[in-house]
Amino acid sequence: MSAGSRLGARRSQRSPLWRDLESGRAPLATLYAFEPMEHIALVREGIPAAMLPVVASEMAITRDRLYRTIGVARATMDRKIRSRLRLSPDESERLLGIARLVGQVDEMVRESGEPEGFDAARWLAEWLETPLAALGGEAPASLMDTAEGRRLVSDLLSQIQSGAYA
Repeated sequence: MSAGSRLGARRSQRSPLWRDLESGRAPLATLYAFEPMEHIALVREGIPAAMLPVVASEMAITRDRLYRTIGVARATMDRKIRSRLRLSPDESERLLGIARLVGQVDEMVRESGEPEGFDAARWLAEWLETPLAALGGEAPASLMDTAEGRRLVSDLLSQIQSGAYA
């Protein structure tokens, strides 16, 4: 089987969540529900660059702010959007990191039993810009360009949920 055939076969086996994501119909928090192998495939194939404005819109932030947060160049991202290209695996991993945090926050609020009217994407966008003592006065957004930084921010959210950090 050729590489193109395998790719086509893989795409036809994607979950409805994946297809909704690619079409821009899925909310950002949806990515949190993907299985690990789906995350890996998404990163390897590259998230469609067209998701960047969708993510920025859902978080109620500018594209420039999103680009700064994930540490990518504006000119490159805008060119990829115009040309309908996919993000590189590294760029995809960074955007996926934001999406996973939105899903994590959404899940935290659902577990608390009070999700009505809460907008996880917008809350996260604001929280990411807030300097935190737990990060030595840094804002979580300043750490989103590295895998270790995204893990640290995710861990901090978990600590906040458990009450281990106030």
